[in-house]
Amino acid sequence: MSKSENIRVVKYTSDKKEAWNAFVKASKNGTFLFDRDFMEYHADRFVDFSLMVYENEKIVALFPANRNEEVVCSHQGLSYGGLILSAKEKYKSCVFIFRALLCFLEQQGVKTVEIKEIPSIYALFPSDEILHLLFLCKAELYRRDGLSVIEMKNDLMFGKSRKSGVKKGIKNKLNVKEVGAFDTFWNEILIPNLRKKHNAKPVHSLEEITLLKERFPKNIRQFNVYKDEVIVAGTTIFESQRVAHSQYISKNSENNDLGSLDFLHDYMLKNVFQEKDYFDFGISNEAQGTKVNSGLQFWKESFGARMVTQGFYRVKTSNYKLLNEVLL
Repeated sequence: MSKSENIRVVKYTSDKKEAWNAFVKASKNGTFLFDRDFMEYHADRFVDFSLMVYENEKIVALFPANRNEEVVCSHQGLSYGGLILSAKEKYKSCVFIFRALLCFLEQQGVKTVEIKEIPSIYALFPSDEILHLLFLCKAELYRRDGLSVIEMKNDLMFGKSRKSGVKKGIKNKLNVKEVGAFDTFWNEILIPNLRKKHNAKPVHSLEEITLLKERFPKNIRQFNVYKDEVIVAGTTIFESQRVAHSQYISKNSENNDLGSLDFLHDYMLKNVFQEKDYFDFGISNEAQGTKVNSGLQFWKESFGARMVTQGFYRVKTSNYKLLNEVLL
Protein backbone atom coordinates (compact mmCIF):
# COMPACT_ATOMS: atom_id res chain seq x y z
CA MET A 1 0.00 0.00 0.00
CA SER A 2 1.38 3.41 -0.97
CA LYS A 3 1.63 6.30 1.46
CA SER A 4 -1.11 8.17 -0.41
CA GLU A 5 -3.57 5.34 0.24
CA ASN A 6 -3.02 5.71 3.98
CA ILE A 7 -4.19 9.35 3.94
CA ARG A 8 -7.76 10.09 4.97
CA VAL A 9 -9.62 13.33 5.60
CA VAL A 10 -12.39 13.83 8.17
CA LYS A 11 -14.47 16.77 9.29
CA TYR A 12 -13.64 18.23 12.66
CA THR A 13 -16.10 17.44 15.46
CA SER A 14 -16.07 18.65 19.04
CA ASP A 15 -14.93 15.29 20.41
CA LYS A 16 -11.63 15.88 18.58
CA LYS A 17 -10.98 19.24 20.26
CA GLU A 18 -8.17 18.03 22.50
CA ALA A 19 -6.34 16.31 19.64
CA TRP A 20 -6.83 19.37 17.40
CA ASN A 21 -5.42 21.78 19.97
CA ALA A 22 -2.48 19.52 20.79
CA PHE A 23 -1.51 19.36 17.12
CA VAL A 24 -1.73 23.15 16.75
CA LYS A 25 0.60 23.67 19.71
CA ALA A 26 3.16 21.24 18.27
CA SER A 27 2.88 22.46 14.67
CA LYS A 28 5.46 24.45 12.73
CA ASN A 29 3.09 27.14 11.50
CA GLY A 30 0.09 27.25 13.84
CA THR A 31 -0.65 30.03 16.33
CA PHE A 32 -3.17 30.42 19.15
CA LEU A 33 -5.70 31.72 16.60
CA PHE A 34 -6.17 28.09 15.49
CA ASP A 35 -6.96 26.86 18.98
CA ARG A 36 -10.60 25.80 19.05
CA ASP A 37 -11.25 28.06 22.05
CA PHE A 38 -10.28 31.02 19.87
CA MET A 39 -11.95 29.85 16.67
CA GLU A 40 -15.27 29.16 18.32
CA TYR A 41 -15.84 32.47 20.08
CA HIS A 42 -17.79 33.50 16.97
CA ALA A 43 -19.09 30.05 15.97
CA ASP A 44 -22.56 31.46 15.37
CA ARG A 45 -21.28 33.56 12.42
CA PHE A 46 -19.78 30.74 10.37
CA VAL A 47 -20.63 27.22 9.25
CA ASP A 48 -17.51 25.43 10.42
CA PHE A 49 -16.01 23.03 7.91
CA SER A 50 -12.61 22.45 9.48
CA LEU A 51 -10.82 19.31 8.36
CA MET A 52 -8.33 16.92 9.92
CA VAL A 53 -5.96 14.83 7.82
CA TYR A 54 -4.73 11.48 9.11
CA GLU A 55 -2.07 9.07 7.98
CA ASN A 56 -3.34 5.81 9.41
CA GLU A 57 -4.36 6.95 12.93
CA LYS A 58 -1.93 9.86 13.22
CA ILE A 59 -2.89 13.50 12.53
CA VAL A 60 -0.59 14.95 9.86
CA ALA A 61 -2.39 18.20 9.00
CA LEU A 62 -5.28 20.48 9.94
CA PHE A 63 -7.32 22.82 7.76
CA PRO A 64 -9.31 25.44 9.72
CA ALA A 65 -12.22 26.37 7.47
CA ASN A 66 -15.84 27.36 7.04
CA ARG A 67 -18.28 26.64 4.22
CA ASN A 68 -20.42 28.93 2.07
CA GLU A 69 -22.48 26.59 -0.13
CA GLU A 70 -20.10 25.33 -2.85
CA VAL A 71 -17.09 27.27 -1.51
CA VAL A 72 -14.91 26.35 1.45
CA CYS A 73 -12.72 29.12 2.87
CA SER A 74 -9.71 28.93 5.12
CA HIS A 75 -11.57 30.27 8.11
CA GLN A 76 -13.02 33.72 7.42
CA GLY A 77 -13.07 34.56 11.11
CA LEU A 78 -9.27 34.35 11.26
CA SER A 79 -6.55 36.61 9.89
CA TYR A 80 -4.79 33.78 8.08
CA GLY A 81 -5.13 30.08 7.41
CA GLY A 82 -4.25 27.15 5.20
CA LEU A 83 -2.61 23.85 6.03
CA ILE A 84 -1.33 23.47 9.58
CA LEU A 85 1.62 21.08 9.52
CA SER A 86 4.22 19.56 11.80
CA ALA A 87 7.91 20.21 11.15
CA LYS A 88 8.32 16.49 10.41
CA GLU A 89 6.16 16.54 7.29
CA LYS A 90 8.26 16.62 4.14
CA TYR A 91 7.23 17.88 0.72
CA LYS A 92 6.20 14.45 -0.59
CA SER A 93 3.76 14.03 2.29
CA CYS A 94 2.36 17.52 1.67
CA VAL A 95 1.56 16.56 -1.93
CA PHE A 96 -0.47 13.58 -0.73
CA ILE A 97 -2.11 15.61 2.02
CA PHE A 98 -3.23 18.48 -0.21
CA ARG A 99 -4.35 16.15 -2.96
CA ALA A 100 -6.47 14.17 -0.48
CA LEU A 101 -7.90 17.40 0.93
CA LEU A 102 -9.04 18.70 -2.46
CA CYS A 103 -10.37 15.29 -3.49
CA PHE A 104 -12.38 15.00 -0.25
CA LEU A 105 -13.86 18.45 -0.73
CA GLU A 106 -14.89 17.68 -4.30
CA GLN A 107 -16.66 14.57 -3.05
CA GLN A 108 -18.49 16.78 -0.54
CA GLY A 109 -19.87 18.96 -3.34
CA VAL A 110 -17.36 21.76 -2.85
CA LYS A 111 -16.18 23.29 -6.12
CA THR A 112 -13.76 25.95 -4.89
CA VAL A 113 -11.39 26.46 -1.97
CA GLU A 114 -10.22 29.91 -0.90
CA ILE A 115 -7.01 30.09 1.12
CA LYS A 116 -5.44 33.12 2.81
CA GLU A 117 -1.89 32.11 3.53
CA ILE A 118 -0.21 32.29 6.91
CA PRO A 119 2.40 35.06 6.62
CA SER A 120 5.89 33.58 6.73
CA ILE A 121 6.88 35.51 9.87
CA TYR A 122 4.49 33.42 11.99
CA ALA A 123 6.00 30.03 11.11
CA LEU A 124 8.64 28.39 13.29
CA PHE A 125 10.06 26.57 10.26
CA PRO A 126 9.85 27.19 6.49
CA SER A 127 6.25 26.40 5.52
CA ASP A 128 5.68 27.34 1.90
CA GLU A 129 4.79 23.86 0.68
CA ILE A 130 1.17 24.85 0.16
CA LEU A 131 2.17 27.84 -1.97
CA HIS A 132 4.00 25.55 -4.36
CA LEU A 133 1.09 23.13 -4.40
CA LEU A 134 -1.34 25.94 -5.15
CA PHE A 135 0.85 26.90 -8.09
CA LEU A 136 0.80 23.32 -9.35
CA CYS A 137 -2.99 23.26 -9.01
CA LYS A 138 -3.29 26.44 -11.08
CA ALA A 139 -4.74 28.46 -8.21
CA GLU A 140 -5.78 32.05 -8.85
CA LEU A 141 -4.12 34.77 -6.76
CA TYR A 142 -7.07 37.12 -6.26
CA ARG A 143 -5.76 39.37 -3.51
CA ARG A 144 -2.45 40.30 -1.90
CA ASP A 145 -2.15 42.23 1.36
CA GLY A 146 0.97 43.93 2.67
CA LEU A 147 1.89 43.71 6.36
CA SER A 148 4.19 46.34 7.84
CA VAL A 149 6.72 44.38 9.85
CA ILE A 150 9.78 45.22 11.96
CA GLU A 151 12.46 42.53 12.13
CA MET A 152 13.56 42.97 15.71
CA LYS A 153 17.11 41.63 15.30
CA ASN A 154 17.91 44.73 13.25
CA ASP A 155 18.56 48.11 14.81
CA LEU A 156 15.36 50.10 15.15
CA MET A 157 15.19 52.74 12.43
CA PHE A 158 12.96 55.50 13.79
CA GLY A 159 12.44 58.42 11.41
CA LYS A 160 12.67 62.05 12.51
CA SER A 161 8.92 62.37 12.91
CA ARG A 162 8.76 59.30 15.19
CA LYS A 163 11.67 60.53 17.30
CA SER A 164 9.95 63.88 17.59
CA GLY A 165 6.76 62.17 18.70
CA VAL A 166 8.59 60.20 21.38
CA LYS A 167 10.14 63.42 22.69
CA LYS A 168 6.65 64.99 22.84
CA GLY A 169 5.44 62.03 24.87
CA ILE A 170 8.28 62.45 27.33
CA LYS A 171 7.68 66.20 27.54
CA ASN A 172 3.97 65.61 28.18
CA LYS A 173 4.85 63.08 30.91
CA LEU A 174 2.88 60.28 29.33
CA ASN A 175 2.76 56.91 31.02
CA VAL A 176 2.25 53.44 29.50
CA LYS A 177 0.50 50.73 31.52
CA GLU A 178 -0.41 47.17 30.66
CA VAL A 179 -3.95 46.56 31.89
CA GLY A 180 -6.16 43.50 32.21
CA ALA A 181 -9.42 45.12 31.15
CA PHE A 182 -10.41 46.51 27.76
CA ASP A 183 -13.48 48.60 28.62
CA THR A 184 -11.76 51.98 28.96
CA PHE A 185 -9.86 51.67 25.66
CA TRP A 186 -12.86 50.20 23.81
CA ASN A 187 -15.44 52.68 25.06
CA GLU A 188 -13.43 55.89 25.28
CA ILE A 189 -10.93 55.54 22.42
CA LEU A 190 -11.41 52.69 19.94
CA ILE A 191 -15.17 52.63 19.33
CA PRO A 192 -15.57 56.45 19.06
CA ASN A 193 -12.58 56.70 16.68
CA LEU A 194 -13.72 53.92 14.36
CA ARG A 195 -17.22 55.34 14.26
CA LYS A 196 -15.98 58.87 13.53
CA LYS A 197 -13.28 58.02 10.95
CA HIS A 198 -14.66 54.96 9.20
CA ASN A 199 -18.27 54.56 10.37
CA ALA A 200 -17.17 51.11 11.55
CA LYS A 201 -16.95 48.96 14.65
CA PRO A 202 -14.10 46.84 16.05
CA VAL A 203 -14.03 43.30 14.67
CA HIS A 204 -14.30 42.09 18.27
CA SER A 205 -16.96 43.42 20.62
CA LEU A 206 -15.90 44.32 24.15
CA GLU A 207 -17.52 41.13 25.41
CA GLU A 208 -15.67 39.02 22.82
CA ILE A 209 -12.22 40.47 23.44
CA THR A 210 -12.75 40.11 27.18
CA LEU A 211 -13.71 36.45 26.72
CA LEU A 212 -10.67 35.81 24.51
CA LYS A 213 -8.41 37.47 27.08
CA GLU A 214 -9.76 35.12 29.73
CA ARG A 215 -9.01 32.13 27.48
CA PHE A 216 -5.61 33.37 26.27
CA PRO A 217 -4.20 35.65 28.99
CA LYS A 218 -0.61 35.35 27.77
CA ASN A 219 -1.43 35.96 24.11
CA ILE A 220 -3.82 38.90 24.23
CA ARG A 221 -2.50 42.01 25.95
CA GLN A 222 -3.71 45.58 26.33
CA PHE A 223 -1.43 48.61 26.67
CA ASN A 224 -2.87 52.04 27.43
CA VAL A 225 -1.24 55.47 27.41
CA TYR A 226 -2.21 57.96 30.12
CA LYS A 227 -1.70 61.65 30.72
CA ASP A 228 -2.47 62.68 34.26
CA GLU A 229 -4.19 59.29 34.73
CA VAL A 230 -6.55 59.95 31.80
CA ILE A 231 -6.36 57.51 28.88
CA VAL A 232 -5.24 59.13 25.62
CA ALA A 233 -4.27 56.11 23.47
CA GLY A 234 -3.84 52.35 23.46
CA THR A 235 -3.14 49.19 21.54
CA THR A 236 -4.33 45.59 21.73
CA ILE A 237 -1.58 43.07 21.01
CA PHE A 238 -1.99 39.49 19.80
CA GLU A 239 1.22 37.76 20.82
CA SER A 240 2.38 34.48 19.28
CA GLN A 241 5.69 32.72 19.70
CA ARG A 242 7.66 34.80 17.19
CA VAL A 243 5.44 37.82 16.58
CA ALA A 244 3.77 40.63 18.46
CA HIS A 245 0.89 41.88 16.29
CA SER A 246 -1.01 45.14 16.77
CA GLN A 247 -4.62 44.05 16.43
CA TYR A 248 -5.93 47.53 17.32
CA ILE A 249 -4.16 50.90 17.57
CA SER A 250 -6.02 54.10 18.40
CA LYS A 251 -5.66 57.44 20.14
CA ASN A 252 -7.82 60.29 21.37
CA SER A 253 -8.26 62.50 18.31
CA GLU A 254 -8.53 65.58 20.55
CA ASN A 255 -4.95 65.13 21.75
CA ASN A 256 -3.03 64.90 18.47
CA ASP A 257 0.01 66.82 19.72
CA LEU A 258 0.85 64.57 22.65
CA GLY A 259 2.95 62.06 20.70
CA SER A 260 0.98 59.28 22.39
CA LEU A 261 1.23 56.53 19.75
CA ASP A 262 4.90 57.20 19.03
CA PHE A 263 5.64 57.13 22.75
CA LEU A 264 3.62 53.92 23.16
CA HIS A 265 5.38 52.02 20.38
CA ASP A 266 8.81 53.24 21.44
CA TYR A 267 8.07 51.76 24.85
CA MET A 268 6.78 48.44 23.51
CA LEU A 269 9.54 47.92 20.96
CA LYS A 270 12.32 48.70 23.42
CA ASN A 271 10.91 47.35 26.69
CA VAL A 272 8.22 44.74 26.07
CA PHE A 273 8.73 42.92 22.79
CA GLN A 274 12.44 43.42 22.19
CA GLU A 275 13.01 39.63 22.34
CA LYS A 276 10.45 38.82 19.64
CA ASP A 277 11.55 38.05 16.11
CA TYR A 278 8.99 40.41 14.56
CA PHE A 279 6.61 43.23 15.39
CA ASP A 280 3.66 43.24 12.99
CA PHE A 281 1.72 46.48 12.55
CA GLY A 282 -0.70 44.73 10.18
CA ILE A 283 -2.00 46.03 6.86
CA SER A 284 -2.46 49.56 5.56
CA ASN A 285 -4.24 48.47 2.39
CA GLU A 286 -7.94 48.79 1.64
CA ALA A 287 -10.35 47.73 -1.12
CA GLN A 288 -9.23 44.08 -1.18
CA GLY A 289 -5.56 45.06 -1.31
CA THR A 290 -5.85 47.39 -4.30
CA LYS A 291 -5.46 50.69 -2.41
CA VAL A 292 -2.97 51.74 0.26
CA ASN A 293 -3.50 54.31 2.99
CA SER A 294 -0.25 56.16 2.35
CA GLY A 295 -0.34 58.17 5.57
CA LEU A 296 -0.77 55.07 7.71
CA GLN A 297 1.86 53.21 5.69
CA PHE A 298 4.32 56.10 6.18
CA TRP A 299 3.71 56.12 9.93
CA LYS A 300 4.50 52.40 10.24
CA GLU A 301 7.53 52.60 7.98
CA SER A 302 8.85 55.51 10.06
CA PHE A 303 9.44 52.98 12.85
CA GLY A 304 11.51 50.87 10.45
CA ALA A 305 8.73 48.53 9.34
CA ARG A 306 8.94 47.04 5.86
CA MET A 307 6.51 44.93 3.85
CA VAL A 308 5.76 41.22 4.15
CA THR A 309 2.99 40.02 1.85
CA GLN A 310 0.06 37.69 2.37
CA GLY A 311 -1.57 36.04 -0.62
CA PHE A 312 -5.21 35.04 -1.05
CA TYR A 313 -5.79 32.11 -3.41
CA ARG A 314 -8.74 30.44 -5.09
CA VAL A 315 -8.37 26.86 -6.38
CA LYS A 316 -10.78 24.40 -7.99
CA THR A 317 -11.13 21.18 -6.02
CA SER A 318 -11.19 19.19 -9.26
CA ASN A 319 -7.60 20.28 -9.85
CA TYR A 320 -6.40 17.72 -7.32
CA LYS A 321 -5.74 15.55 -10.38
CA LEU A 322 -2.91 17.89 -11.37
CA LEU A 323 -0.93 16.54 -8.40
CA ASN A 324 -1.09 12.94 -9.64
CA GLU A 325 2.10 13.15 -11.71
CA VAL A 326 4.10 15.74 -9.79
CA LEU A 327 6.57 13.42 -8.10
CA LEU A 328 9.21 11.88 -10.35
